[in-house]
Amino acid sequence: MPTYSYRCEACHKTFTRQMTMADHDKARVKCPKCGSRKARQQYGSFSVKTSKKS
Repeated sequence: MPTYSYRCEACHKTFTRQMTMADHDKARVKCPKCGSRKARQQYGSFSVKTSKKS
């Protein structure tokens, strides 16, 4: 399941959420600190882990 990073526009707290892509597309994320729904997704690097040996 993907992990998404967010930053609250109201209190400036950075937090992460683990959710499916379908939930991410329709969800309005709520800040765990202040409860505001003014959270913006932060884009960054990602890594992929596979079970196959190369």
